[in-house]
Amino acid sequence: MSQGPRSGLNAVSAALLAMSEQLEVRDVLKTIVASARELLDAEYAALGVPDDHGGFAQFVVDGVSEEQWRAIGPLPRQHGILAAMLHKAEPERLADVREDPRFEGWPSAHPDMSDFLGLPIRYGDETLGALFLANKRCPRPDGGCGFTADDEELLSILAQHAAIALTNARLYERSRELTIAEERSRLAHELHDAVSQKLFSLRLTAQAAATLVDRDPSRAKGELQQVAVLAAEAADELRAAVVELRPAALDEDGLVATLRTHTHVLDRAHSAEVTFESRGVRALPAAQEEAMLRVAQEALHNALRHSGAEHVRVALARRGSGAVLRVTDDGSGFDPRVIRRAGRHLGLVSMRDRASGVGGRLTVESEPGKGTTIEMEVPGG
Repeated sequence: MSQGPRSGLNAVSAALLAMSEQLEVRDVLKTIVASARELLDAEYAALGVPDDHGGFAQFVVDGVSEEQWRAIGPLPRQHGILAAMLHKAEPERLADVREDPRFEGWPSAHPDMSDFLGLPIRYGDETLGALFLANKRCPRPDGGCGFTADDEELLSILAQHAAIALTNARLYERSRELTIAEERSRLAHELHDAVSQKLFSLRLTAQAAATLVDRDPSRAKGELQQVAVLAAEAADELRAAVVELRPAALDEDGLVATLRTHTHVLDRAHSAEVTFESRGVRALPAAQEEAMLRVAQEALHNALRHSGAEHVRVALARRGSGAVLRVTDDGSGFDPRVIRRAGRHLGLVSMRDRASGVGGRLTVESEPGKGTTIEMEVPGG
């Protein structure tokens, strides 16, 4: 703030705009942390969202490498200064966090921190999380530095807007979950209407064959042939209802938003971390968007159900007038040639058919023990 109100206001404005552009909770959390660290020129920033069991449901950091974060270990519990931030409304500014009586140490891989600034993110009476900054980057001619009262005021302003952005993101996610539930209900009705009549006829025909098998074998044979016909028709109806049914969310939100929502739901439902990113993707022809979504769903299913992956990354990027989808996992991998010879395709044939059906191409890279990458490229319109 002391550097001049214009530069300070421009920085705050940029941070607030960055937060307001995000819709997913995890993206909002990352943006809050990165904005706070940059705005106050700190080495480290973190934001913890509490759960109901004395721990953190989410804990996002900035300034710590992925390798460091893995080495640090499990998410922290709500104790010491972290707990204080969640249970008091006022900011906490310390010259050296290590000298505070509430300090309880940190894991061996944790970076060393001294000066500290933290405060809760509150919306009304609810504490949504706690925001922490450490190690102010500034000249230390006399060996001293640290966060100032101006820093505290600036972070308080940022936290107020962060609370609004985080609340809006939560509401957005809840609305998307309701939409997904509504889509599932609609799909159930579609399946019922399309298939139930065929299955009812199939059951009656099978019962007729069973009663005739001893009394009139030739008629029983005819009824069993009809069973086969009805079963094939039911399979066709099911395929039309499930495979060819274009998701409503795709029509309403487009491919990027639909994939983002889908990966977020999978991330919450599985122990593996599922992430999504997109770069510069424009709207594609409807058939290409649906094919890409279906391939992504199949690839995600394989990665989460069969590979034992800890991380699954979905990336969608513009390429010329079209787009390229990449689903990468760090799972067990496989030898595609062995899979083909064994007659097990993991949906690869279906994915290739979908890609070629819209003028695209699909490539699969995998080795045992080295994960899998599935890439699909479409030409656009």
